[in-house]
Amino acid sequence: MAKAKIFIFAPADQTGESHKKLQTAGCELVLGNASWNTPQGNSEGEMMRMAQGCDALIGTSIRSTPITRKIMESSNKLRIVAKYTIGVDDVDVDAATELGILVAHGPAESNWGGVAEGTITNMLTMLKKVRERDRHLKAGGVWRDKSFEGSYFGSRPDGYKGLTLGIIGLGRIGGRVATLLRPWKMKMLAYDPYIPESRFKEHGVERVDLNTLLRESDIVTLHVVLTKETRHMIGAEQFALMKPTALLVNSSRGMCVDERALVEALQQGQITGAALDVFEYEPLSLESPLRTLGDKVLLSPHMISSNVGSGLKPGVVMATDAVLAALRGEVADNIYNKEVIARWQSRFGSKSV
Repeated sequence: MAKAKIFIFAPADQTGESHKKLQTAGCELVLGNASWNTPQGNSEGEMMRMAQGCDALIGTSIRSTPITRKIMESSNKLRIVAKYTIGVDDVDVDAATELGILVAHGPAESNWGGVAEGTITNMLTMLKKVRERDRHLKAGGVWRDKSFEGSYFGSRPDGYKGLTLGIIGLGRIGGRVATLLRPWKMKMLAYDPYIPESRFKEHGVERVDLNTLLRESDIVTLHVVLTKETRHMIGAEQFALMKPTALLVNSSRGMCVDERALVEALQQGQITGAALDVFEYEPLSLESPLRTLGDKVLLSPHMISSNVGSGLKPGVVMATDAVLAALRGEVADNIYNKEVIARWQSRFGSKSV
């Protein structure tokens, strides 16, 4: 394989193993400034210069400067943009497809499974009042204060109907959430216009439209990819439909929720609380009003899938292997924009760099 040039726009492999693997394959590496810890990187102009002559772009999430058409057009040799993460909302996938460029992502179970487990953790933390009980007792509060009673999730033989869970997006993560909570005997509703009926039955959830889900659910949890359709899909109109006792959980993408409308809904008592791992703009500003809402919110710095022995590592391996495959003129299994594959193969198929 001749020497290929790879722009790692947001390095995230602290072990350096993936870099060594690429270099061993004869690749020249160009490293950007963004990282998993700080998703603020180079400017678009800088990235355009760094991408010139590159055969592949690879990295983790990058918020300050997404992978735009201009960046991809900087190299007429570009074969693939590979993400370490599941989400590709920071890549102009439409432009990549139009340009005949593969976009790969990293749907590793250590990532999406961790998101599902973290989602349930956040629900329990909020509705069982875990933080409040801990803080109260450490501060010398009275024993068994009734104001710290939590919510029982499932239905019971005594006639208690339990809480209703509304899952928006029944893909890998939403489906795992449903699977994990099914034994709890909760009523589960789901909205996903792109999933077949069989999947709803598989996970024991009732298929409903979005407005019905919002009106009837005690917990609304988002598990969608960020697209033009899902951007601000939850805003003032949707909060007005929800129960005043409802909890919103968002571990998908911050832009799926209108943050200003969320703050207003919490301040006005339209909903009771929100558990957020993602935000419209990251890192979350120190001046964000979300930081002032006390126990109405549970905030996490976009690391819900970060667990010992998992996190990004499997995604790094998947993305690296996808790049090496593309350099050999092959198509990996984890391609997001599959509609471009036939055209890509006519241009690069079986042609090594």
